[in-house]
Amino acid sequence: MIGIKMEREVIVTTTPEIPGYKVTKVIGFVHGSSVRTRGIGGKIIAGIEAIVGGRGTAYLHELEKAREEAINHLKSKARQMGANAVIGVDVETTEILEGFIIVTAYGTAVVVKPESEPAQ
Repeated sequence: MIGIKMEREVIVTTTPEIPGYKVTKVIGFVHGSSVRTRGIGGKIIAGIEAIVGGRGTAYLHELEKAREEAINHLKSKARQMGANAVIGVDVETTEILEGFIIVTAYGTAVVVKPESEPAQ
């Protein structure tokens, strides 16, 4: 395919190890962030949902999009560092100012390779 660069997938896990893989190189700390704001419409909808006992689906939807974006940024930065995996990943959500949320995903960028099959 002309003009399309296929990039390798970066494995992301919350665990310190990846079953079936061996860490061959620890590159270091990596993070990715996303900032979101709810517009006035989102704030009004969230307010109404809170009054009538709703789940705040508009807010949850924005959080999910921000989480996905933060993890994608994490993968991109890890790839730029030469990693093919990020282990020990944690995701934090913080609200700053009124209606702004920051979602940050962070972990350790590493190079992994599949463990060889044991000899039989």
